[in-house]
Amino acid sequence: MIVTNAVARLTPLGVAVLALLGEGDMHPYEMIRLMHLRRDDRLVTITNGTVYHTVARLERAGLVAEVGVDREGNRPERTTYTQTDAGAAAVLEWVRRELPRVDRPAEFRVALAEVHDLEREEALALLGDRRAALAGALDSLSAGRRQALDKGVPEQYLLEIAREEALLQAELAWMDATLPRIADPDFAWGPDATPSERYLAQRKAARQ
Repeated sequence: MIVTNAVARLTPLGVAVLALLGEGDMHPYEMIRLMHLRRDDRLVTITNGTVYHTVARLERAGLVAEVGVDREGNRPERTTYTQTDAGAAAVLEWVRRELPRVDRPAEFRVALAEVHDLEREEALALLGDRRAALAGALDSLSAGRRQALDKGVPEQYLLEIAREEALLQAELAWMDATLPRIADPDFAWGPDATPSERYLAQRKAARQ
């Protein structure tokens, strides 16, 4: 129940913060720098205020915990946080909840960024569910547009629907190309993936 309630209150930024702490203990300033280095601001709004506020909310919810306070030179004190067991569980449950949904595109992008935290087979199953939902949405949308055209509705009034059709077709094509790649045992997944030099350099730069 605690995890369920926590998942219901999690924001995309909260998930991003928890996912970072899944890589290791960090203070908020390091989180902010690392997210900017990785261009996570494409997915969530990142400001000093929103990150510090999010960390405070996660701590009150028991999803992160303070592990120490450091101070170097004239720098202000920096509190380091760790991901709790409840926080790790909440991330996984949030990803499981959002991955197959087709009505929350912003949340899906964050879930997709963290899907590697799931077991390969579970990730494939959830993405398969999403593909089925997308195919159903496309069939319904296409049928509705055809009916409108048959009734003489001018195409100028159906441009938004045509665009949505194109977007759905593009995502389905991406999924049809990507799911077999994930299913391939040679496709590195989860802890089997070796950190890249770029990843290690970003972690080092964020700590400075």
